[in-house]
Amino acid sequence: MDVVETRELAYFLAVARELHFGRAAERLGIAQPPLSRAIARLERRLGVALLERTSRSVALTPAGETLRDEGAAALDAVAAAVRRTRRAGGAGDAGPRLVLAMKPGGDGGGLLPAILAAYERDPDAVPVEMLFGYGADRALRDGRADAALLYLPRHDVTGLATEELMREPQIAVLPRGHRLAGRAEVSMADLDGEPRPRGRGPGEGPGAGDGGQLMQLIALGRAVAVLPASMRGLLRDDLAAVPVRDAPPTTLVLAWPEASRSRALAAFVRSAADAAARAAAVEGREALR
Repeated sequence: MDVVETRELAYFLAVARELHFGRAAERLGIAQPPLSRAIARLERRLGVALLERTSRSVALTPAGETLRDEGAAALDAVAAAVRRTRRAGGAGDAGPRLVLAMKPGGDGGGLLPAILAAYERDPDAVPVEMLFGYGADRALRDGRADAALLYLPRHDVTGLATEELMREPQIAVLPRGHRLAGRAEVSMADLDGEPRPRGRGPGEGPGAGDGGQLMQLIALGRAVAVLPASMRGLLRDDLAAVPVRDAPPTTLVLAWPEASRSRALAAFVRSAADAAARAAAVEGREALR
């Protein structure tokens, strides 16, 4: 099988983005003639034309469009693998470690401490670092994290391995003085027309870069949000939480790269599954009382 070097692929992607050899060469910090030769060598190796060149323009062929789309994903995967490999090998002074990504408060109502406690007892455990933010799925895909706590269906887990940890209902988070704040429950229809943070559904309102910004927007009456019920305990005093009776339940999952063979990560997955099972058993016993 013909091998495509990552450098050649990076060169091609620069040209595919710029559609101009001079600008692509400037972006890459190289001269234009070596760039042109590298693209021509790549085309010979693949046996297809990637670019249509004239004296005035550069355009992608159908083959070039395919390599642009799939090649970018391949380079991202390589970069992610390098980050995870260096972390697992203890590059620098930190030693081997595992990075877990999650949004603030996204630990399923306190499940994370039990997971970490179980993991510390495993002989394959390594130190765990937390990466907080609303882009936990992106951090996992680009290699900044080894695993992530994600909520379905909010996050896309295509191409990731997952372990379901718990399901929970959803609540509407509203300003304390909102017309719906005193209700015992609301429906999704009750929230029609209410501003929602961008990327969180119909009627999207202003964006929120993190949990603090989101809560501030809600307190100011600029947004409402439908969130997992476990977020209730993290709300500010000027916010109200009302159950949404017809909102689908959210599912908390632990996600990790499908191709991972890390013993430390496998131990973390086991610990998470065991902690979730114990928590579910306790909840079941309490429900029977």
